[in-house]
Amino acid sequence: MRERILDAARNLFASEGYEAVTLRKVADCIEYCPATIYKYFEDKDEMVRALVEDDIAMVMATIRPSMAEQTPLERLRSFGCAYIEMGLERPNHYRLMFMTPLLPVDDPLFRKKRADPQTDSYGLFLSVVQECVDAGLFRADITDACLVAQTIWAGLHGVISLHIACGGNDTYDWRPVRDRAIFLHDLMINGMLRVPGIVLPTCPSSRPVATTEPSLTEAVTP
Repeated sequence: MRERILDAARNLFASEGYEAVTLRKVADCIEYCPATIYKYFEDKDEMVRALVEDDIAMVMATIRPSMAEQTPLERLRSFGCAYIEMGLERPNHYRLMFMTPLLPVDDPLFRKKRADPQTDSYGLFLSVVQECVDAGLFRADITDACLVAQTIWAGLHGVISLHIACGGNDTYDWRPVRDRAIFLHDLMINGMLRVPGIVLPTCPSSRPVATTEPSLTEAVTP
């Protein structure tokens, strides 16, 4: 039941915004009385924090397998591919985490996240980039791991957020979003390599993507 409540709340927050969502509206979505919601969450703030904590855990579960790759370059490519898949497969999660966050960046929950290597996804990504710098994989003038990590993140975020915001607009002759994301990822990596032409590991293929997750009714079906 807790997951059904959070799934419904996440979809509502993504589609209607923070101010419009109430516990009663969440209860209506799952066709339960509001008293059921209060069994799990004392108020809206507690529900929001539960959502954020769940999404942090989801991100780490998605990207951590990339750390099992053998070389720094393989880990860098795998990390980016995992981030792309997370954004495309879970657009409502992505929207609430990176486009319209429910909590301010200086919230104690985020400070705790950044202080813990088990939950700090950016810190993990930065460590992968630093490994590439230390291994001499990049050009001699590329030594700032923070600059590299933030640039790659910004590029991939641009593709994913553009898809979420405008992917349903058929005015444009869109190429497949996963192709665009991987193309940009490879352009950024190849543009930094000391030795050009290195064959990058492939990203796994996945299901077709959409700009939204299942409807509220579908999302809360047991």
